[in-house]
Amino acid sequence: MAAGDKSTGSSSGGVRRLVIVESPTKARKIAPYLGKDYVVEASVGHIRDLPRGAADVPAKYKGESWARLGVDVDHDFEPLYVVSPEKKGKVSELKSLLKDADELYLATDPDREGEAIAWHLLETLKPKVPVRRMVFHEITKPAILAAADDTRDLDTDLVDAQETRRILDRLYGYEVSPVLWKKVMPKLSAGRVQSVATRVIVQRERERMAFRSAEYWDISAQLDAGAEATPRAFGARLVSVDGARVATGRDFGADGKLKSDGVTVLDEAHARRLAEALDGVDLTVASAESKPYTRRPYPPFMTSTLQQEAGRKLRMSSERTMRIAQRLYENGYITYMRTDSTNLSASAIDAARRQATELYGPEYVHDSPRQYTRKVKNAQEAHEAIRPAGDSFATPGQLHSSLDTDEFRLYELIWQRTVASQMADARGTTLSLRISGTAGTGEDCTFSASGRTITFPGFLKAYVESVDDQAGGQSDDAESRLPALEKGQAVTATGLDPDGHTTNPPARFTEASLIKTLEELGIGRPSTYSSIIKTILDRGYVYKRGSALVPSWVAFAVIGLLEVHFGRLVDFDFTAGMEDDLDAIADGRERRGNWLTAFYFGGETGAEGSVARSGGLKKMVGTNLEDIDAREINSIRLFDDAEGREIHVRVGRYGPYLERMVQNPDDPDGDPISQRANLPDDLPPDELTVEYAEKLFSTPQEGRKLGVDPASGHEIVAKEGRFGPYVTEIVPEEPEPVPDIVPVERGSDGGGGTAVATKAKAPAKKAAKKAAAVKPRTGSLLKSMDLATVTLEDALKLLSLPRVVGVDPESNEEITAQNGRYGPYLKKGTDSRSLATEEQIFTVTLDEALKIYAEPKRRGRQGAATPPLRELGVDTVSEKPMVIKDGRFGPYVTDGETNASLRKGDEVATITDERAMELLADRRARGPVKKKATKKAATKTAATKTAAKKTAAKKTAATKTAATKTAATKTAAKKAPAKKAATKKTAAAKKTAAKKVPAKKTAAAKSTATEATDG
Repeated sequence: MAAGDKSTGSSSGGVRRLVIVESPTKARKIAPYLGKDYVVEASVGHIRDLPRGAADVPAKYKGESWARLGVDVDHDFEPLYVVSPEKKGKVSELKSLLKDADELYLATDPDREGEAIAWHLLETLKPKVPVRRMVFHEITKPAILAAADDTRDLDTDLVDAQETRRILDRLYGYEVSPVLWKKVMPKLSAGRVQSVATRVIVQRERERMAFRSAEYWDISAQLDAGAEATPRAFGARLVSVDGARVATGRDFGADGKLKSDGVTVLDEAHARRLAEALDGVDLTVASAESKPYTRRPYPPFMTSTLQQEAGRKLRMSSERTMRIAQRLYENGYITYMRTDSTNLSASAIDAARRQATELYGPEYVHDSPRQYTRKVKNAQEAHEAIRPAGDSFATPGQLHSSLDTDEFRLYELIWQRTVASQMADARGTTLSLRISGTAGTGEDCTFSASGRTITFPGFLKAYVESVDDQAGGQSDDAESRLPALEKGQAVTATGLDPDGHTTNPPARFTEASLIKTLEELGIGRPSTYSSIIKTILDRGYVYKRGSALVPSWVAFAVIGLLEVHFGRLVDFDFTAGMEDDLDAIADGRERRGNWLTAFYFGGETGAEGSVARSGGLKKMVGTNLEDIDAREINSIRLFDDAEGREIHVRVGRYGPYLERMVQNPDDPDGDPISQRANLPDDLPPDELTVEYAEKLFSTPQEGRKLGVDPASGHEIVAKEGRFGPYVTEIVPEEPEPVPDIVPVERGSDGGGGTAVATKAKAPAKKAAKKAAAVKPRTGSLLKSMDLATVTLEDALKLLSLPRVVGVDPESNEEITAQNGRYGPYLKKGTDSRSLATEEQIFTVTLDEALKIYAEPKRRGRQGAATPPLRELGVDTVSEKPMVIKDGRFGPYVTDGETNASLRKGDEVATITDERAMELLADRRARGPVKKKATKKAATKTAATKTAAKKTAAKKTAATKTAATKTAATKTAAKKAPAKKAATKKTAAAKKTAAKKVPAKKTAAAKSTATEATDG
């Protein structure tokens, strides 16, 4: 809680106001601006939401047919909201503060999500005092005081729009995701926007896989314009022969075939023949065309363009960009960072123009204020662009000591872009030259050269937008100067070089280009792009190769299923149209209930073929589920091999693999049999060629036999696995133990005697068997090794790892050399150090290792008993000193009671006391770490398990009964007196214990099993 500073703020006549914001940082920042009669508290995000699972559903709703959805689809799609367990303490705290307040100000973020948080607070706290909605777009004193004086009511249309999106996403995810679990693999998810974003990436990879390269040639000429020209030498390229344009890359289709008419394709022989024929030929300028060049400034940042440019220029992911921008906003450095507007307020325009004048001079400032409006649907023009906060902008230099490295870089980017937006146009000239001559072969050849000269840089003095690495292109400040030549002027060729080219497949998406594409398609909204990309990465649908986004084979299977059976749900136009419908709800032009009813149950609204006109989502899922052939969906046909056999990628439970049908060597005339090969996880789909597939097929599933280990007698094989090639040993299987036969009395045989049967004694438990089994040694191949050529000697060296280098004489700890996921390294206890080369694993000496350990460690943690990395001030909440320590998962700040990990961007050397207190406050707000239920169950039933094991070792029924009763007593003693409640909480644990009770149960054991089942 933050109380206002007595010396600031306006007098409110003793009226106590409770102001609720989302984050502790915002609370601490705005409290001093408001004054002593304001109490500012953070809700720490949403305080309630739809149930996360069955455990969150209140008991009175558990029997409802819609309980799993958390949305009553039969009554106007009424959502069921629950306060999460970790937020109950926060709700109690807010209610307590509200008792002493005369007014409640809801000061959450100024967007749809912020409006929804404010509404949830209102519904949960149920205040009996006046409620006001306080909205601001920057955290500066003037802005906060103005917002407090100019409040409004909650915008119910915005709340409805957010709630509709939340309900829609729940219906979509909870109905479609189970289809993926049943037909592809467990734990997958489908989402209204994430599935479409994944489809965009998969489609690009399909284009790359189908792409066929084409070869074309031209001639690169180095020309001399004479001693008086500046520059004297320049380059040109052959563009036409005998009036026919020479083909370039854009003249070929994705299939490698020519798609343009009236062009000539030069091959190598023709290009070389022309170059020789042009040697010494007189060349003259056929035309020289000069035009003025003007480039206007870029508009200020909105959310999507900030994410794109931070990705290109700063190499930041969209998630990282938004996290840093959030910190800058909450600490009062920039305006609100979730916006789709490029507008600037009058005061911001004045500030930018004033600063541009001071820094670059009046000639660099545009004659009149520039205002940027977007000609797109649904842009929230009431919001501002992302810009430095305040009526005068702090320069990056002024904030250098206040910001960490990432914050500084992002602030500088925003500042540069904002100032540049009010500057003058860049001006210059472009010059196009055509140079012609007749080759010795009689062919008329024309060369072309284009240049650009910037005569006045204008806004480029302050800011130049970056070019996407994957797409390529020329930056706006790039110059290529040509001599000022006139028509008819002679030039001389000093070099004529035939130049071969091949066409390239379309570039993979980066985060920046994906965001740009989604925005162009109208899919999603700026505030969602970061979370969309994070979701598809976390779910394993996409992974990164450098900055490029590569789809996994699982993504191919999922998108294939959705396209075939739920095509409308991943249709680009339909998804964009859905965004328009949701915006209509936000504007009050559409009623939420009507729209959701049509979407879920069907209706006559929407375009032909829409989900509503197709019977609704519920019917669509129910009808299609049984028609989905799981094997067909999880089979991605690639190509045919040299013998015409189809090669497929199959997505299996344990990962993707290759498969084709081949002749059975044992029965050549019979049905073909399956041949399979493992696929490396990091192999991009477009790099899986026929040749690579044959290489994988040539490696037997059982591995390439290398020989026998002379020490163990085990056979050594080399295999291709999901995580790359490796060597392993074949450990002979232990023979199954023969069960003991014991007599069992079965009663009278009808002849006065006693019948005796035999019974096999129960074998040892599977768990014990696994524990006793010998685990084969394995070792990943080094980068310098190849699966086809690795030898037995190489394999034995790998299997000998980790290699003991020696013992540290000071600590008496053993030092080993190992090969890990990130390369070769040394290990001493918990301290690891990287090695420079793989060879060092086998050659590094103890003296060399000790020298490496003597150097200061740049990354990773030190020993547990090391002193704090840094001492800080006293935490204002706990009133205890704060220190930074190095833990298992990296550095963290602690006051002795609460631990909080440092986040990305937080540096041990530069973190401030305020930032440390913020981290601790956030950690306290989340409550204690919730232990996993399985661990609790294991702890509570430890005595039971122990007793059960002992019981199994004994023979008599009386002993079994006693052991079971003792176990039950011990378990009961550990639990709360309310037996039924305890039974419910440990149902899973009791079921486990019940399974271990011998076949002949006592009454007590039967009772326990029954309670566990009923509970």
